[in-house]
Amino acid sequence: MADPLERLGSEEEEDASGSSRLKEDELCMAIDPPFRESTATTEDWRKALAKVVPAVVVLRTTACRAFDTEAAGASYATGFVIDKRRGIILTNRHVVKPGPVVAEAMFVNREEVPVYPIYRDPVHDFGFFCYDPGAIQFLKYEEIPLAPEAASVGLEIRVVGNDSGEKVSILAGTLARLDRDAPHYKKDGYNDFNTFYMQAASGTKGGSSGSPVIDWLGRAVALNAGSKSSSASAFFLPLERVVRALKFLQNGRDPFFKKWKAVSILRGTLQVTFVHKGFDETRRLGLQTETEQSVRHASPQGETGMLVVESVVPGGPAHKCLEPGDVLVCINGEVITQFLKMESLLDDSVNQKIEIQIERGGTPLTENLLVQDLHSITPNYFLEVSGAVIHPLSYQQARNFRFQCGLVYVAEPGYMLFRAGVPRHAIIKKFAGQEVSRLDDLISVLCKLSRGARVPLEYVSYADRHRRKSVLVTVDRHECLAELNEGVTSMETSYEHSEGVPQDGSDVETKKRRVKEDFSSDANVLADGSFFERNEGDVEDADTVENSMMRDFQGENLAAANSSLAERIIEPTLVMLEVHVPPSCMLDGVHSRHFFGTGVIIYHSQDMGLIAVDKNTVAISASDVMLSFAAFPIEIPGEVVFLHPVHNYALISYDPLALGAVGFSLVRAAELLPEPAIRRGDSVHLVGLSRSLQATSRKSIVTNPCAAVNISSADFPRYRATNMEVIELDTDFGSTFSGVLTDEHGRVRAIWGSFSTQLKFGCSSSEDHQFVRGIPIYTISEVLEQIISGAQGPPLLINSVKRPMPLVRILEVELYPTLLSKARSFGLSDDWVQALVKKDPIRRQVLRVKGCLAGSKAENLLEQGDMVLAINKEPVTCFRDVENVCQALGRNENKDGKPSMTIFRQGREIDVLVETDIRDGSGTTRVINWCGCIVQDPHPAVRALGFLPEEGHGVYVARWCHGSPAHRYGLYALQWIVEVNGKKTPDLDAFLNVTKEIEHGEFVRLRTIHLNGKPKVLTLKQDLHYWPTWEVRFDPDSAMWRRHTIKALDYSSSL
Repeated sequence: MADPLERLGSEEEEDASGSSRLKEDELCMAIDPPFRESTATTEDWRKALAKVVPAVVVLRTTACRAFDTEAAGASYATGFVIDKRRGIILTNRHVVKPGPVVAEAMFVNREEVPVYPIYRDPVHDFGFFCYDPGAIQFLKYEEIPLAPEAASVGLEIRVVGNDSGEKVSILAGTLARLDRDAPHYKKDGYNDFNTFYMQAASGTKGGSSGSPVIDWLGRAVALNAGSKSSSASAFFLPLERVVRALKFLQNGRDPFFKKWKAVSILRGTLQVTFVHKGFDETRRLGLQTETEQSVRHASPQGETGMLVVESVVPGGPAHKCLEPGDVLVCINGEVITQFLKMESLLDDSVNQKIEIQIERGGTPLTENLLVQDLHSITPNYFLEVSGAVIHPLSYQQARNFRFQCGLVYVAEPGYMLFRAGVPRHAIIKKFAGQEVSRLDDLISVLCKLSRGARVPLEYVSYADRHRRKSVLVTVDRHECLAELNEGVTSMETSYEHSEGVPQDGSDVETKKRRVKEDFSSDANVLADGSFFERNEGDVEDADTVENSMMRDFQGENLAAANSSLAERIIEPTLVMLEVHVPPSCMLDGVHSRHFFGTGVIIYHSQDMGLIAVDKNTVAISASDVMLSFAAFPIEIPGEVVFLHPVHNYALISYDPLALGAVGFSLVRAAELLPEPAIRRGDSVHLVGLSRSLQATSRKSIVTNPCAAVNISSADFPRYRATNMEVIELDTDFGSTFSGVLTDEHGRVRAIWGSFSTQLKFGCSSSEDHQFVRGIPIYTISEVLEQIISGAQGPPLLINSVKRPMPLVRILEVELYPTLLSKARSFGLSDDWVQALVKKDPIRRQVLRVKGCLAGSKAENLLEQGDMVLAINKEPVTCFRDVENVCQALGRNENKDGKPSMTIFRQGREIDVLVETDIRDGSGTTRVINWCGCIVQDPHPAVRALGFLPEEGHGVYVARWCHGSPAHRYGLYALQWIVEVNGKKTPDLDAFLNVTKEIEHGEFVRLRTIHLNGKPKVLTLKQDLHYWPTWEVRFDPDSAMWRRHTIKALDYSSSL
């Protein structure tokens, strides 16, 4: 079993109730072959291990993509040299991986060489890597001979390998069984079958997969494959089939000319799983006494049972011919009771018919079946689109799920399918209205669809196989469509480059979704992506239809007699937002890929519509937003146009023309009421939308209109509201309900928004939570006024019109309130206490400095614990006072942006000129993916922790991808890359200039500094084949996110 960096699968040997199952075949110890006593001495074992250990290697494997039964990821395992001249290493199939893999082998003297997969068995848990024997210069070692015939019950053995991540571990044991059933690891992953396993209590753990099981002569008698997590039992694969495959491979390479020839290792199958049952069980299944007698007579002495059909894969050669419970008697007239003999016969009969004799309930039957080529139903290519990995359904998963081989199987949903709700392991049956039974069918349909098209998809899952599920997919080809062939015929190269599906665009990748894209004004789009033309004679006059629809919707609104006046007025202004974040753009510490929330329309005209929503729903600008309106049943895309750098709200734009004439007339903007401010005891209406877009409201009383938000930093820093006062109510609808607070006339006084926080349990565990509070509408109203009137900030394209967006002047200091009674204890004078009480007799508080954002202009001027008494000689008592001063400086062009702050520090009053910072509402607009890690400028939540490396802080690792070099070598998040190969990287441009010079396969030396300040040096091997370097930037002139490939593998030089 491999030792994944994240989790390790274990065999399941318990039933659903948790109690151990007693299997009939576990009672057959008394009839196992005779116990063979070991005569080996300690010196014999010492000599054997001295020969074996140098030939055992630690394998570091990286599955670059999810494929078949395996997920993308990095792991440690074990292998051993079985052919020194040809450079062949034996290990497990689940180590070699069924899909694309990058791996290295490290010998005992720490020499490391790259290894390449040359064969993985489609069924049994073994595979081979090859390496260049000439690359090992400083180690003397010998190959380990394979001796499957030496295995016997009672044989003393040693398991030599990388157990539990140790470099070399030697575990002792004794073979207890040779006829154990193949272990069952999980229902949706790899499982071996149609073979016996050996068992011993050697206690192997993670990392020992592929270890040799040796005898005292230094021969490998079995291959370690798995273990039972609840006991010390370990399971070993017999080597007979390994020896056969090795002979084929040895004939395929000349060790003198170092050339691999194309070889074909014949493997036959009926797509049937057999199990070995004792004669007592076969008699209960109806086996005739005469048949049992003849089988016993024709079988080797000591035979205890027969092979019984356990399952048959639909659509296979034996489908509708063999059934579970059938007892196998003969194949081609020869009695078959052992897996090895059956498989040998099938392998020698590929593409030929065999005669198989069975007994079904005591009735003899004979079937003539065609033996299928096992490799023909083993996928060796995949389609990758928008991060999804799709390939033909393999025999392994077809057997697990009882589907036909070759169907369109989703190994990894990626972004496009995840956004639609398609799970991993799904089988796609229909796409864009067309039946899909093969991968080529899916590719053909995809080629005809334009980017942004929304089409239906039908799929089935193994958990609910009898019902198709239908979802709506937004075609999003952000990642290139490509396939990869990897197999025995391409052993001289580690990969092949294949052309992908044609795309509408070269290197440019957009996040923009436009309703009218690729559609003419005279055509409408059906659900299957096709078109129909509107004829004048087919429909009534458009105005008549629209007026009728408007009356229907108005009638429905009037029918809501039980709703309050405020609810009826505000409902047409409410919008449900569904937000998806692409995995390649998980910026600024955003903690999820999918969000829901309610927003309110604050501006609605023919040119532009604007919606306000909390930042726990729309956290970053690189988001795909879909809008569903309460007033009219339509779903259209929205675009993030403004993210307030401090307050918990974002503005989303939409195209009002996309609503149509009826929708445009029914949807309207809410009336905002920023003044007067909400006071304690005020009666408000909390109005929002349920997931079914039903308006819900209740009347509540304000209990605290100025509660200061205090949210601690998360383990992975992300946006948290600071310097904000929020509104608390006596009753609400729970922590997931968002909406607006209105007065009795439906005028919006606050947004009822969601805040993200993290509850921590002890030092090592935490859990994400959210709560809802009221966000005063005044700050939204101020920004809206600047957008409408024309701000002085950078222009942004909104609905084909460039509009200047506002700039926000802020003091990058985190403040918190302290009661004046506490401040007096710190030495604050009575005069200041009286002045602050006079300024604000309700709050009776003073603001203190919690910390300055690293890199801010106030960083070296203000200190933690400073009390802010006044700004420009005016006392300040709340966050809004500070905000008003900053905004006044922004409006006065003659000011230098340096307010004079009076602070109280350690018993003394000090006047300090503190320069403010100017921020826009774009958020992070640039991200780079290098070797599978996502790097960006440090976002405010990171800077709020008060630390930036002096060596350079412009290359912050925000995320990493499974199966990438970053994953393999430990370049994880929460650290800065400050040097690459000794060259400093203070910013992203310098980082790109250095990494562009690094070629594919080169090792890179990185110096990093963690968020906790700890420096580290690590090395990383660049892989441009699976992980090219690319950059995504937001272009305000086109309002699009554009992806540009910086460096990728040059395939022209390798062809």
